[in-house]
Amino acid sequence: MAKNRRAGGGFGKFLLGFVLGVLVIAAAGYGYLHFGALPVATTDKPFFMEKKLVRLPLDARIDHEKKTPPFGTSEDGFEAGAHIYKADCASCHGTPGHDVAFAKYMYPVAPQLWKKHGKKGVVGVSDDEPGETYWKVANGIRLTGMPAYSHVLSETQMWQVSLLLASADKDLPDPVTQILSAP
Repeated sequence: MAKNRRAGGGFGKFLLGFVLGVLVIAAAGYGYLHFGALPVATTDKPFFMEKKLVRLPLDARIDHEKKTPPFGTSEDGFEAGAHIYKADCASCHGTPGHDVAFAKYMYPVAPQLWKKHGKKGVVGVSDDEPGETYWKVANGIRLTGMPAYSHVLSETQMWQVSLLLASADKDLPDPVTQILSAP
């Protein structure tokens, strides 16, 4: 009988130690968050693995929910997309030849969508499928400053902007470049 009590007592001590360990970890986590040690200012260095932690579920969700354009590209569609882009996107993402100065101080930096970037020299998001850009326009991206436009723009308008941006690395018709470069 004494042996059975010891076995039960060992489990009780283990359980108590486990619960106390969880409480200590929870209290330490709360203290870390409460006392402001996390990088929350746009000028702070990114949190350890922050980009990977956000990017992985974002890419998976976009891949799962991405749609195909319901129509193709056309000059009229590009012109409509250019008007929408100029009104709703250019203030953060710039226009051809005109970057937005404050964008580089946002976290993450608001990409200038008419400029080459990265190792491959891709212009804006022209290497993304239009369905990916559409998803980002429609849903926005948490903690980036990218708002959701699904309640502001129609599906057609969001597709027009997405198809325009997919062609940002190509020569666009003169009326489109005039719309985008107008003050």
